[in-house]
Amino acid sequence: MKHHSDLDSLMGNGSLPALTPRKSPRQGRSIATVDAIFEATIQVLLGDGLMRLTTTRVAHRAGVSVGTLYQYFPNKQALLFAVLERHLAMLAEAIEKACDENHGATKEMIAEIVVKAYLQAKMAQAEVSPSLYRIAMELDARELMELATRRSAKAIEAMLSTSDGRFADPSLLAQTLTAALYGTVPAFCHRVLSVADGAEAERQLTIMFRSYLVAQQSGIAEAKC
Repeated sequence: MKHHSDLDSLMGNGSLPALTPRKSPRQGRSIATVDAIFEATIQVLLGDGLMRLTTTRVAHRAGVSVGTLYQYFPNKQALLFAVLERHLAMLAEAIEKACDENHGATKEMIAEIVVKAYLQAKMAQAEVSPSLYRIAMELDARELMELATRRSAKAIEAMLSTSDGRFADPSLLAQTLTAALYGTVPAFCHRVLSVADGAEAERQLTIMFRSYLVAQQSGIAEAKC
């Protein structure tokens, strides 16, 4: 017997329909409408939960007709996929901004800059993280994750390359740090993180990343001896 997850049942069957939007908003009014739909989706996720989310509930919360919603998103799955896409883009943008603003940072500060930027963006949507985590698990979000991690790794590599400390392979280090960041944090996003838990996660990840960078530089020094 083929197993269906709760979200598969909610969607109607085990196969996934098209996840791409019908059209992209180009004018100010259309952009505002799509923004309202995204915000309404988050509010319905928070208020009613993923299992009870419907396009009708989202449209009502956004103040638009279901027909208007379907002009942009052909089905509920496409809407949820777009919400996840926007979330991951926000995380990548936060890292890019922090790295761009801190070129030339000391090796001691790099870990703190990267971790803080990511977790602050993540904690901004802490309450909806469990739903986003489930959406990512149920929908094929590999391409979205790869895009976000590539953007993040590129930004981190640029900052490492301008650091006061010299790293033998900034590209590899950036990829490793990015993989650890995106791979470690979602593991505890199946529940809502408290402010205290978020602060502790930031502290632990910063120690982990700083130790890794220090070890890499120590390795360079030892190789010269």
